[in-house]
Amino acid sequence: MRRKIVAGNWKMNKTPAEAKVLAAEIANALGAAPCPVEVVVCPPYIDLPAVTETLAGTQIGVGAQNMHNEPKGAFTGEIAASMLQEIGVKYVILGHSERRTYFADTDATVNAKTKAALAAGFTPIVCVGETLEERESGKTETVVTTQIRGSLADLGADIAKVVVAYEPVWAIGTGKTATPAQAQEVHALIRKTLAEMAGEETAQSIRIQYGGSMKPENAAELMAQPDIDGGLIGGAALKADSFLAIVKAGC
Repeated sequence: MRRKIVAGNWKMNKTPAEAKVLAAEIANALGAAPCPVEVVVCPPYIDLPAVTETLAGTQIGVGAQNMHNEPKGAFTGEIAASMLQEIGVKYVILGHSERRTYFADTDATVNAKTKAALAAGFTPIVCVGETLEERESGKTETVVTTQIRGSLADLGADIAKVVVAYEPVWAIGTGKTATPAQAQEVHALIRKTLAEMAGEETAQSIRIQYGGSMKPENAAELMAQPDIDGGLIGGAALKADSFLAIVKAGC
């Protein structure tokens, strides 16, 4: 049985003071009772020290929204794995559609980052997904399988440590959501592709999140699908009550 994982991607929101408040609200609401859902928050870089300090000793993990694949060097504006390790980060989102669209991330760069993240002991959350134009022109299968094969190439046994997030680009921040059947169809396709890459047993162990406008109203139905193992949450993760409602939907 795969443990569900719900991760909040705060994107470019919350100052350090605001982030500390939100993290504390989430931690206090979850309490000390064991939670069957793995819970992660991914604030902006500048918020990470405050959030890791606030969540120390809780069951909530902290992730970064990106990282560079090189250990150090002349990469202005970038962050290395060792910097994230030192402040207690355990997860990192890689290949988000906004990174692919606005910052030229490719399957090759995502693959390099994924290898670096695994070497650093992080759990990479690797994102894939098609645009509306690609879906309407019947290219969903080609786009998604190409991204999976490229982004997760040559990982060996470490592929089992990756979390995949299926994010239909047309459903991110738009209020549109893939129906449970649409989402399940692509999740099943991803698992089939993973089986071809790494074997059926490994593919069945890898968790695949849905990441397109999941909210309290649709979270339970989406996560009830056989191949949907949680959510990568955007806007709904910026308020403790809506984020926690999604977490509880996975219980």
